Amino acid sequence: MNYLRTAILLAGLTALFMGVGFLIGGQSGAMIALVVAAGMNLISYWNADKLVLSMHGAQEVDHATAPDLVNMVAGLAERAGLPMPRVYIMDNPQPNAFATGRNPEHAAVAVTTGLLESLSREELAGVVAHELAHIKNHDTLTMTITATIAGAISMIAQFGMFFGGGHRDNNNNGGGLGMIGTLAMVILAPIAAMLVQMAISRNREYAADDLGARIAGQPEWLASALRKLEAAAHAIPNEAAEHNPATAHLFIVNPLSGRGMDNLFATHPSTENRIAALQALAQELRGGTHGGGWSASPRRAANGPWSQRQAGRPTGPWG
Repeated sequence: MNYLRTAILLAGLTALFMGVGFLIGGQSGAMIALVVAAGMNLISYWNADKLVLSMHGAQEVDHATAPDLVNMVAGLAERAGLPMPRVYIMDNPQPNAFATGRNPEHAAVAVTTGLLESLSREELAGVVAHELAHIKNHDTLTMTITATIAGAISMIAQFGMFFGGGHRDNNNNGGGLGMIGTLAMVILAPIAAMLVQMAISRNREYAADDLGARIAGQPEWLASALRKLEAAAHAIPNEAAEHNPATAHLFIVNPLSGRGMDNLFATHPSTENRIAALQALAQELRGGTHGGGWSASPRRAANGPWSQRQAGRPTGPWG
């Protein structure tokens, strides 16, 4: 049902894009809009992960530079039945994370330094498992396409405003949209696209919470992490996300501070509701024959998963 709902919403978003094109240029405008959408999605399919990671200054790490984090991702990916994704760290004080990539074979998980410094190993495992769930559900591709089409709708609406909006039919009976109609299109079309984008994002977040909790085996780990992340997201700004608000829906919690209009509509479901769903899942797993979760051993730090250093190790949060 979740996949059906997502397909319907994506179809609606594409239809909205073509509708805006039709209002601007008639049938030819609708066809041009369809071709533009297809081209943008093709480019996004191959390059979206590189673009998003670059926007947020993510640096790839490996067993030599971030052994604890990479080993954790590898263990959870194996538990999820996924290929090992690439692992990135963003030098950003806000605790947050996202996954990207066109498919599980070309996926990446990116976490911030703030996340590594503020969560326990168990909580971090819950967050990583959530991101792996997005990869397993192929959400990374879906959300990239959604963001691309939504952005294109805003662009084409502005294009219509620049050229006066509307089209005249062959008999010159129509006057186009007119100034009021053009203004309405410029304002309402991006909002409608945003609402569809948010519906898809919220839908997939609940699914990733559920699957991620099952991958980790302990829903309480993710629930505890979400409490911390929600509080920190309001207190610590994420400058990269503020400059690239179209990527906000990729993160596990909304990274936008709400200082501008970008946060007028929430890109994520209520954290309180997500935690309640995870608590209900925890009760369900305890009542069944669940065999236990991924092990956060062998090392557990008091303040964060990387605060206890071994001799000779790098001193950064990923060493």
